[in-house]
Amino acid sequence: MTQLQPIDTPERFAARFNVSRETVERLEIYEALLRQWQKGTNLVAPKTLDQVWHRHFADSAQLLNLAPDSAKWLDLGSGAGFPGLVIAICSANREDSHVHIVESNVRKCAFCQEVVRETGSSVEIHCERIESLGLRDRFDGVEIVTARALSPLNDLLALAAPFFSASTTGLFLKGRNAEKEQQEAEKNWIFKAELHPSITDSQASIVQVTELRDKDLRHVEAADE
Repeated sequence: MTQLQPIDTPERFAARFNVSRETVERLEIYEALLRQWQKGTNLVAPKTLDQVWHRHFADSAQLLNLAPDSAKWLDLGSGAGFPGLVIAICSANREDSHVHIVESNVRKCAFCQEVVRETGSSVEIHCERIESLGLRDRFDGVEIVTARALSPLNDLLALAAPFFSASTTGLFLKGRNAEKEQQEAEKNWIFKAELHPSITDSQASIVQVTELRDKDLRHVEAADE
């Protein structure tokens, strides 16, 4: 098993992702708020709180390496803001950057709103279920759809599909079963996928999805012809 270099301090994070001191300061504000709110709300697994730079910040920020030119992001099931808020903070120097995050838990949304307020990030928070009626109409032109530890890939694609266009890419943080989940999803979906190794977990992967289509929809189109 490959031993990965931990990205467990602000200094290591800045060096690994080549971000400014201002970005690191915003993430330090995020960390402080996370520790404060965690006392009353279970935002992250308690055992990961002392590894926040590696387990949460670096794990989220690595997605930017796969889409460095993308400006409009949609993060599904954001929880305490991962990866969406981290992406927004790390992209704050881009005037065209904007991140939407969707989370149904009211308390977690309140936390994310506080992080946005304190860090001045360009983020729009949607406190509702992903499946909400009319939600898909709000995100025309979204370039990247993300999710982290939300659901198996087959179910995740069902949630993400309404937000995909021909030019949309999905970046989904998955664990050790990423390849198996991809094979299961291919039974119900047509898509191109590439697995990228995680820089924070030697057993994890990022599934990059493009050209997503529903197999049943294809069959319907064929019948109509």
